[in-house]
Amino acid sequence: MKKFGLPLQILTGLLSGIIVGAIFYKNPGVETYLKPLGDIFLHLIKMVVVPIVISSIIIGVAGLGDAKKLGKLGFKTILYFEIVTTIAIVLGIIFANVFHPGTGINLNELTKGDISSYVETEKQIENGGHLDFIINIVPTNIFDAMASGQLLSIIFFSVLFGLGVAAIGEKGEPVLNFFTSVSHAMFYVVGLVMKVAPFGVFGLIGVTVSKFGLSSLIPLGKLILVTYGAMFFFVIVCLGLIAKLFKVDFLKMIKLLKDELILTFSTATSETVLPKLMEKMEKFGCPKSIVSFVVPIGYSFNLDGSTLYQAIAAIFIAQLYGIDMSLTEQITLVLILAVTSKGIAGVAGASFVVLLATLGAAGLPLEGLAFIAGVDFLLNMGRATVNVVGNALAAVVMTKWEKQFDYKKNKHFALTNKEVS
Repeated sequence: MKKFGLPLQILTGLLSGIIVGAIFYKNPGVETYLKPLGDIFLHLIKMVVVPIVISSIIIGVAGLGDAKKLGKLGFKTILYFEIVTTIAIVLGIIFANVFHPGTGINLNELTKGDISSYVETEKQIENGGHLDFIINIVPTNIFDAMASGQLLSIIFFSVLFGLGVAAIGEKGEPVLNFFTSVSHAMFYVVGLVMKVAPFGVFGLIGVTVSKFGLSSLIPLGKLILVTYGAMFFFVIVCLGLIAKLFKVDFLKMIKLLKDELILTFSTATSETVLPKLMEKMEKFGCPKSIVSFVVPIGYSFNLDGSTLYQAIAAIFIAQLYGIDMSLTEQITLVLILAVTSKGIAGVAGASFVVLLATLGAAGLPLEGLAFIAGVDFLLNMGRATVNVVGNALAAVVMTKWEKQFDYKKNKHFALTNKEVS
């Protein structure tokens, strides 16, 4: 039973969901009975994310000591995020131009998905102005922000609160001890939640396959292959070179995160592994003060897989409709994606909403997005996994940049995991 660990259990849930979904294609009973399994698991994850983010950031920022150190770390972090996500966007456009995933596809062979909810969300953002997100980062009521899961607002409050705790010195010790206890308790709860992960994966993938069917993958097979090829290239070459530049053992890091990567891929959301990712990066050798700041912010600003996919999807839709985009238009597309991918970070269904905003700004047909809605879950499995790898590496890079990497802890963690595996 020990050999049948969490990764194998999750893979079993994934394969079982695919089989059940394929057998009971278009059967409403699948959604009736399986959807609750996926929903309950996602609710459990969302339940623990907010208290873990709040307690971890407060502990981490208080550990930094002052606003000057935080400002220095924040500048380096945002600079790194901007460089890496821009590389991802450019790579996506290059792959789309080289392999032409949208050329030669018959629109009549494609099935349209429902994107009305995403269109409505994008209209609301557009009416409010894309720069309103800066104002909305500052919460008027932190409890409202917590209830609605507004991650950027929660991070903003937690950073300020952590600075306040650090500023009052010894008087803040009881508060710091309280949040330390909260953090430990919530990580224990995460361990309990992970026990039901295979059932959640089974429900999520089963419903998706039964709704769209495996046949929907065939007309868009080239898009899927190009997207995954670009993601693989980005992780191995681009992130691999960054890791080499900062002398990070990239393969060791990937191996240590195998459970989290399998879970992310299976559920198509990186949110499911946020608590465990933070915990493992600390054990990997990164200090809590850096991990608790870099990783949560990365979940909103360092979405490498998402931005890469959005670049490919935008060019794909242009090719689908026979629109020839000039070099100038494609450079403009890079700039648009760089803005929109940050401007609506944290919005539900963000990748689709970003694409809608990008297509509208670039003058491309919005209805083209409906053609790829059916395979979005499959594509999201890849981009969410790349996002996790990117944020894990970002934590190590920032730690190395700040010269705070704990090599002894890294070696001990590697040996411990080797023994366990």
